Amino acid sequence: MPPPAPPPPEPEPLIDLSHTWVVAAEIQVDPRVAGIADFRGSFRAAEGQRVDALEVYCKGCRRPYDDVRTGACEEKMDNRHLIGGDQSIRKKRKIPPPPRGVRIVPGERIQRRGISAYMAGVSRPR
Repeated sequence: MPPPAPPPPEPEPLIDLSHTWVVAAEIQVDPRVAGIADFRGSFRAAEGQRVDALEVYCKGCRRPYDDVRTGACEEKMDNRHLIGGDQSIRKKRKIPPPPRGVRIVPGERIQRRGISAYMAGVSRPR
């Protein structure tokens, strides 16, 4: 009697490459709600309130709806586009020349690490 055949390999799960659409909105609120939204970073809109959509884009790849509505989300495949492409082949940024007649004077060295930086207020907001 022959040995039983091994079970077939399980198919790899399909990767969801669809976009996650978000809307940048503009909502008119009263001063009380504006204060709450500024403090908490969120607020509750009134039922039936009309919201003007300023822009519709993908939350992952940050591309406009019209540009990428039919394709897959680039962020879920490879997010190098968010950092300006492949760093090894990207051109370096140009430093603009200073205006004419201006002399650049180097400032004093700022300590950014350690207890002296903390005491000087570099690492803590004022």
